[in-house]
Amino acid sequence: MSTLRRSPYVVGITGASGSVYGVRLVSVLLELGYDVHLVVTQAGWRVIKEELGWNITDREALLESKFGSFDGKLTYHRLADIGASIASGSFRAEGMIVMPCSMGTLSSIAHGSSDNLLTRAADVMLKEGRELILVPRETPLHAIHLENMLKLAKLGVRIIPAMPAFYFGPQSMDELVDFMVGKVLDSLRIDHRLFKRWGEQHEPYAD
Repeated sequence: MSTLRRSPYVVGITGASGSVYGVRLVSVLLELGYDVHLVVTQAGWRVIKEELGWNITDREALLESKFGSFDGKLTYHRLADIGASIASGSFRAEGMIVMPCSMGTLSSIAHGSSDNLLTRAADVMLKEGRELILVPRETPLHAIHLENMLKLAKLGVRIIPAMPAFYFGPQSMDELVDFMVGKVLDSLRIDHRLFKRWGEQHEPYAD
């Protein structure tokens, strides 16, 4: 009897600052053997270019060069492809993480505005009762931002703001990024050693 492959995760990257968070999340999930379905907003690609210095002219080739050597498989979906697999509730997915999540995307999800593939995929997670995690990165926050987060939290969406900790003595930006990715994996109940937990003595992974 063949063994069923575990369901993939959907990852969304938006135009909020902190694209490195989403990129690192994708690589870690792939390293752990999970398949990943990725969707990036237009603003998300712009931030990737500006913050990471990546040449985004040929996006498929870029993603293959960055993520093509892991155990898991990466599937990239164009933002306008509303007929993609992840737009349907019949497509099996463990859950979805939007990291980082802009306030515009968060607002669209909170109000059920499925105007592109990313927000439609998030809407599918809500209607199917699957795990949905949003990692907002904005400061300061005004009342509308907070009200939208509260609305989603009441629907069972996990809100994990990009607020890295410092108690473990991070020595680099990579360690701060790994802390946030590790907090997302904790919420998904995925084992990892991306950061040193309070009271633990092991060193975090260096790569």
